[in-house]
Amino acid sequence: MDTPRIAVPPTRRERWLLAGATVLALAASFAIAGDRLTWLLETVWAMAGLALVAWKWDRFPLSRLLCWLLFLHALVLVHGGAHTYAQTPLGFWLQDLLGTARNPWDRLGHWMQGFVPAILARELLLRLTPLRRGGWLAYLVLAACLSFSAFFELIEWWAALVYGADADAFLATQGDPWDTQWDMFLCLCGAATSLLLLSRWHDRQLGAAVLAGK
Repeated sequence: MDTPRIAVPPTRRERWLLAGATVLALAASFAIAGDRLTWLLETVWAMAGLALVAWKWDRFPLSRLLCWLLFLHALVLVHGGAHTYAQTPLGFWLQDLLGTARNPWDRLGHWMQGFVPAILARELLLRLTPLRRGGWLAYLVLAACLSFSAFFELIEWWAALVYGADADAFLATQGDPWDTQWDMFLCLCGAATSLLLLSRWHDRQLGAAVLAGK
């Protein structure tokens, strides 16, 4: 199956801007990170994603919307990796603003874990499978995001088994016994919100061959 064309790809300047800003953010966060193990565990997803997008770009360019969302998600990961999610300065600002009992950056991170991958999953399903817009697409996007969230919780469990107390900063439970359930629920909420708010915008950026089922 031929790869459908993208109607609104990011410009070359945008691509260099997004890639360069991501690399600079990673470098700066590494320089200030007090816990390099946590930094690696949190930011490896941004590094792997950037490398994969660059490697596949000529054969599979992504839509502009998805590229910017991936960049924003990377910044959330980088900020959490630099300071640990329980100690992020922006998280403390949100805590004061919202009056929450804990630093909510971890909650935001897991909401983004659904909000951004929902558009990624949607784009891959529309471009690489015969699936078209409708209920099955929405269901599979939500299922993909929730399954990745569950897998990420398994990674946190494995990290705790391997590193013991050294993994506490990575887990960022902040004493909440229901942290795992909250993480998966917020991921699901983020994915559903993304589909509700961004699906039409995303459709306009995908090629006519995708939307027409050609």
